[in-house]
Amino acid sequence: MTLGQCLMSAQARIAAVSDSPRLDAELLLGQVLGLSRARIFAQLHDELPPAQAQHFEALVARRAAGEPVAYLVGTRGFWTFDLAVTPAVLVPRPETELLVEWGLELLRGVAQPRIVDLGTGSGALALALASERADAQVDATDLSVEALAVARANADRLGRSVCFRHGDWFGALGGRRYDLIVSNPPYIAHDDPHLAILRHEPLAALTDGGDGLGALRAISAGAARHLADDGWLLVEHGYDQGAAVRALFSRAGFVDVSTRRDYAGQERATAGRSTQR
Repeated sequence: MTLGQCLMSAQARIAAVSDSPRLDAELLLGQVLGLSRARIFAQLHDELPPAQAQHFEALVARRAAGEPVAYLVGTRGFWTFDLAVTPAVLVPRPETELLVEWGLELLRGVAQPRIVDLGTGSGALALALASERADAQVDATDLSVEALAVARANADRLGRSVCFRHGDWFGALGGRRYDLIVSNPPYIAHDDPHLAILRHEPLAALTDGGDGLGALRAISAGAARHLADDGWLLVEHGYDQGAAVRALFSRAGFVDVSTRRDYAGQERATAGRSTQR
């Protein structure tokens, strides 16, 4: 089969599990051949050698079974760089970039800001913020040793200075205080049907095993003790959790609480300012 025929066949098989089956097929074929998408387009009429065809078939079968492309190729684009990802971490999503954009706004005018990313996973948020604010002191925590290893490797490869700390939410911070606490915690309810679709990703990073608000309760309740004067808490949450998260923030004493929508128009992130002195 030619490269073009292989792509058409793979696209049809992947369509049931992907919103972008053609792109997925191109990325998988590029992984097999070591070629960019542009190079593949230029060679669509070339034959795919048997060994590479067998490898491509195996990757397509795994993708058709629901395994994320990022795990199959080992990388995922986020912000302005590519991150290494493994099944130990969530696949970074485009909507999470909203937290980077908003976090940078909240830090505008703050010299040498102190930032912590709770539950950093691949390091996406911490590394994006560190990339944009070279003057910042950036910490990142995670309870998963395996996730921290992925995040550290990404920081080393990108040449970004981030201090990674092992612990659950605030447990690794001691008495440290920050100008910005940012987090993309597990927020999917245990009985949400979407969990079946996400079965290849680490369950503990997706759900708290309850109503999906457990981690958000813990973070909002404990954040003020680790925020500087007028520091900000900024979290990602589910599209239908905006009102609940705003209530949690207000109950914890935060002011200027507001929610922003992602590119799909869904409520996706909430921020609040600490008034604790």
